[in-house]
Amino acid sequence: MFDFLLNDTVLDTDDEGLRHCIYEHQKVFAKFTAEDCAICKLLGPSFAKFSKDEDYQGIQFVRLSSEENPVAKQLMSERAAPFFVSYCQGRILECDSLGTDVDVLAQLNRLRAHTPTAE
Repeated sequence: MFDFLLNDTVLDTDDEGLRHCIYEHQKVFAKFTAEDCAICKLLGPSFAKFSKDEDYQGIQFVRLSSEENPVAKQLMSERAAPFFVSYCQGRILECDSLGTDVDVLAQLNRLRAHTPTAE
């Protein structure tokens, strides 16, 4: 079906796994990374730390390698890594290239504060 690994509270997955994840979880915060990206490595520990924070327990944290995933690779061709995407109820709320913990936390807090619509 799809391959994924749960590393602490961050789900390492691929494009297909992400598609499943955004429909299985009400809120998803995805980080698209590149192997040779220094900022990706720099933000890695804080991304993992945020995923364990009780304030964000209702959000599924996901990490994808842009080199190994065709959809991510296409998305990253237009943006710089690391690229973060907030999903709610299967829809993209926000997406942007971010370079600091402060920027990541701001986007994450907007996702946390977002009130899902009743369906």
